[in-house]
Amino acid sequence: MPTLLLELGPLAHLALGEGPLTGQQMLDDESLVEAEGQGIFIDEGVIQRISESDEMRAEYIGGKRGFGLVGEEIEGITVIEAGGRAVVPGLVDSHTHLLWGGDRSREMRWRLQGESYQSIAKRGGGIVHTVQQTRSMRLEDLITTGLARVEIALSNGTTAMEVKSGYGLSTDSELRLLEAASQLQGVSIDSTWLGAHAPPPEMERGAYVEQILAEQLPAVLESGLAQSADVFCEPGWFTLEETEDICKAAMDGGLDIRLHVDEFVDGGGLSLAAELGALSGDHAHWSDSQARAEASAAGTLQCFLPGTPFSMGETHFPPANECIESEFPWCAASDFNPNCQILSLPFIGNLLSQRMGVDPLASLVAVSRNSACVTRHEKGLKHGMLVEGGAADLNILDSPFWESWCQRPGISPFAATMKDGDLMLH
Repeated sequence: MPTLLLELGPLAHLALGEGPLTGQQMLDDESLVEAEGQGIFIDEGVIQRISESDEMRAEYIGGKRGFGLVGEEIEGITVIEAGGRAVVPGLVDSHTHLLWGGDRSREMRWRLQGESYQSIAKRGGGIVHTVQQTRSMRLEDLITTGLARVEIALSNGTTAMEVKSGYGLSTDSELRLLEAASQLQGVSIDSTWLGAHAPPPEMERGAYVEQILAEQLPAVLESGLAQSADVFCEPGWFTLEETEDICKAAMDGGLDIRLHVDEFVDGGGLSLAAELGALSGDHAHWSDSQARAEASAAGTLQCFLPGTPFSMGETHFPPANECIESEFPWCAASDFNPNCQILSLPFIGNLLSQRMGVDPLASLVAVSRNSACVTRHEKGLKHGMLVEGGAADLNILDSPFWESWCQRPGISPFAATMKDGDLMLH
C-alpha cells in the first residue's frame, strides 16, 4: 500500500548535487534543509514525490486527516501525520565489525592498570580471544547475534550498514561470517571481507599472507559473498607491500577496496589507499596533510571513527573540521567492535559535535549522505538523502528541530524510523 507522510517539520533532505558533500556544502542549511510543511508520497519502498503537505493532502486523500504516527488507511493509502516533527534521512554506518563472539570486558581494567596490548594478549585477551570465540560459533548463532545488533542500530536510526568479516582468520570461518552477513535483515547490508585483519594465532604473518592469496581470497571471490575487501594496514599488522598485494588481487577479482589506515601512527596507509583508488581510508587519525590531499584527489573518502578513541579513553580525535576547511571529502561511522560497542550513529554525531567541534549539519551529512557514497544500498537506490526516486529510508525525530538528532547521547532521538517505506515506532 502506498504511504503518505504529511505535516513534516523541517526536512533535512541533504539532496544537493552528486557525490559526497565537501567544505561549506556540508554547512549549507539553506540548500540542505527544507522548511516545515512538506509531505512525502512513497510507493514500493521508493520516494515518488516530495511536495507541500497541504497540496498533497487535498490531492491524494481529499483533505482528510490521519491520526498521528500510528498510520491510518485513507483512500487506499497509509496516512502518517508527523505533527511538525523534523525528518532526516536514514543513517548509514559505513564501517562496522558487526559479527563476532565472546566478551572482552575485562580488558578495560587491565588497560587502566597499565597493561599493554601484548600483555593483555598473553592473558588470553585481545583479538585472539575474539577469534577463538567466533570460530566456535555456528552459522545460526552468528545470524542470531547479528540480527540482535541490527535491531539496536535500527532503533537508533541506521537503515544501512557495511558489515566486515575479520574475526575468523581462516578460510572456513571467514566464509561463515560472510554467509551470516548475507542472511541479515532489517537494514541494507554491504559486506566486506577483512581476512587480513590480523595474523591468526596459529600462523606467522608472512605465511598467512601467502594463505590469503592462495586459498582464502579465491574462495571468497568464488562465493560472491563480499562486495569489498579490507586490510588492516598499520605498522605491526600488515605492511604497505602486503596490503598492496592483497588489494590488487582482490581488485582483479572485482572487489572494491576499503582500508584501515594510520590509526596509531602515520604509516603511509592513506597514501596507499589513494594510490589504489580505494573507496575509503578508515580511521586516518594520524595521516599527514599531503596524504589527505592525495585521498581527496583520488576520490577516496576519509572515514573517521571517533567512537574508537572515545571507547579507549584517548583524547586525540581526527581533524574533521580541518577537512571541511580544505574541502576534503570525509564521512563518519561507528566502528562497532569488541572494544567499541557503539551502534548509535546519533552518539557518533554527538562525539563529532561535542568533542570535535563539528557543526551538527556537517555531522549529519557525514553519517548519512557521505557514508552512503561508500556503502551500497541493497536495491541500488540512492540513500543517505531524501530525493524523488531514492530509497524511502528516513527518520522522524521526537522534536521539531533537526538539530536534536545528535544531542541526546544515551537515548535514541527518533520517534520512528522508516525502512523501505515501512514505519517502525520507537
